[in-house]
Amino acid sequence: MKMSTAPYDLEQQQQHQRSGVAASSQSPRSPSSSTPFLSVSVTDPVKLGNGVQAYISYRVITKTNFPEYQGPEKIVIRRYSDFVWLRDRLFEKYKGIFIPPLPEKSAVEKFRFSAEFIEMRRQALDLFVNRIASHHELQQSEDLRMFLQAEEETMERLRAQETGIFKKPSDLMQIFKDVQSKVSDVVLGKEKPVEESDPDYEKLKHYIFELENHLAEAQKHAYRLVKRHRELGQSLSDFGKAVKLLGASEGNSLGKAFSELGIKSEILSTKLQKEAHQILMNFEEPLKDYVRAVQSIKATIAERANSFRKQCQLAETVKLKEIDLERQRLHRSEKLAEAEREYHELKTESEQATKTFESIVRLMNEEIGRFQEQKTLDMGIAFHEFAKGQARLANDIAGAWRSLLPKLEACSAA
Repeated sequence: MKMSTAPYDLEQQQQHQRSGVAASSQSPRSPSSSTPFLSVSVTDPVKLGNGVQAYISYRVITKTNFPEYQGPEKIVIRRYSDFVWLRDRLFEKYKGIFIPPLPEKSAVEKFRFSAEFIEMRRQALDLFVNRIASHHELQQSEDLRMFLQAEEETMERLRAQETGIFKKPSDLMQIFKDVQSKVSDVVLGKEKPVEESDPDYEKLKHYIFELENHLAEAQKHAYRLVKRHRELGQSLSDFGKAVKLLGASEGNSLGKAFSELGIKSEILSTKLQKEAHQILMNFEEPLKDYVRAVQSIKATIAERANSFRKQCQLAETVKLKEIDLERQRLHRSEKLAEAEREYHELKTESEQATKTFESIVRLMNEEIGRFQEQKTLDMGIAFHEFAKGQARLANDIAGAWRSLLPKLEACSAA
C-alpha cells in the first residue's frame, strides 16, 4: 500500500491561504457566549415508511447566536434527500469552494437499514453539515439557514423544485444532441479543448489525482482489516464453544483447562468484534470520507476548467464582434446601433466570466491550504487511534493466552 504522495507545494501562494485556513478549521462544537457560534447535531435516526418508500429521518438540532437565525435553538426533521439538496445548492452557488462530501446512498436493501449502516450515515451527515457550519463563507449561506430552520413541508417544496429542472422530454433530447455535437466536433478536429497551462495548476491536479488513488488503496486495505478481525472473531467464538463442549466431556484438570480455554476464546472473540467496529468507524470511514472529499475537489476542478473555457470562448467572440463592428462602422450600416448594443452586452458578459474565473482560482488557492491542514489533523488522529487499538488488542490477546499457559503446561506434564 503506497501512501507517499508528495504534498502539493503552495509556498508561493501562502498569502492567499491565510484568510481561509484559520476560520474554517475551528470546531463549531464549543460555543462561547462572547463569540459568534453555529453548532449543529444530527441525531436520532428513525426509519419511516415501508418497502421501497422507506427512508431514515434525522433530528437536526441547531444552536447559535447568529442574529439572522430565528432563535438560539431550533430542531427540525430532515431526510437524506434534504442533505443532497443543500449540497447541490452550495455547489451551484459557491464556485471555487470545496463543498464537503456526502456519504453514498446504499442501493443494497439489506444494508440500507442495518444499525451499523444507519450509524455510519448519521455520523457522516453530522460531519457534512458541521463542516459547512464551520466554513467562514458557507456558514453565511441562505440555503444553510433554510436547511437548518425551515419546516418539513417547505423543504419538500424546495426539493421538488430542484428535481423538476429536466422534466420535459425535449430538454433531455436537446442535452443529448449538444453532447453528440461536441463529441463529433472533437473527433473531426473541428474543436480542440481549451485548457489552462499554469504549472501550479497542473501540479495541483496531479496531486489530487494521486491522492485519490492512494486514499482509495488505503481504504480498501482498511476494509480488509475489518473483515479479517470479524472473521477471526467469529472463528474464535466457534472454537471457544467447541472447546468448552470438549472440556465438559472431561472430568479432570484437562477438562477444566479446556473449559477455561473456551471461555478465553469467546472473550477474545468479543474483543476482536469490538475492535473491528472501531476500525470501521474510526479508521476505514475517515479514509472513505477523504476519498469522497477528493472527489468533491475534482468536481471543483471541473468547474474551474469550464469557467476557463467559457472565459476564453467569450474573449474570442468579443474579438470577432469588434472586427464586425468596425466593418459596419466603415460601411455605415443601418444595423450599427444594434451591433454596438450586442457588442457591449457581450463585452460585459466576457468581463464577468473573467471575474468569475479569477474568483474560482483565488478561492481554490485558499481552499487547498485549508484542506491540507485539516487532512493532516484528521489522518493523524485516525492512524493514531488505529495503532492504539491494535496495540491494545495485541496486549489483550497475549495476556489471555499467557494466563492459560501454566494450566495447559501442567496438563501436558501430567
